[in-house]
Amino acid sequence: QVKLVESGGGSVQPGGSLRLSCAASGFPLDYYAIGWFRQAPGKEREEISCISSSDGKTYYRDSVTGRFTISRDNAKNTVYLQMNSLKPEDTAVYYCGTDQGRSCPIPAFRVTSSWGQGTQVTVSS
Repeated sequence: QVKLVESGGGSVQPGGSLRLSCAASGFPLDYYAIGWFRQAPGKEREEISCISSSDGKTYYRDSVTGRFTISRDNAKNTVYLQMNSLKPEDTAVYYCGTDQGRSCPIPAFRVTSSWGQGTQVTVSS
């Protein structure tokens, strides 16, 4: 079973930064496209970024473009999400996932990896 574990969340003030990590167990992370998703209270889970496995191309939702950067460290088998210029509307639980395909984007309903507990990001003054 494909399992991913998120970490790195926390509480920051507006304008602050956080770096989230997504670690894989049991398979090489660069074998699949990996997406970052978030779910705010009362809202559906949405994909916000993705990195493909085949060519490393990246995808970003409009609301995070220019502020978030996704990257992959194959040696550490980890995908990162660097989040800068955070806004209160970025507050959510963040998850990573894959549909075990190789390209982006990945709609949340197509994710086949087990959803982890996620990591909470709170942006508030």
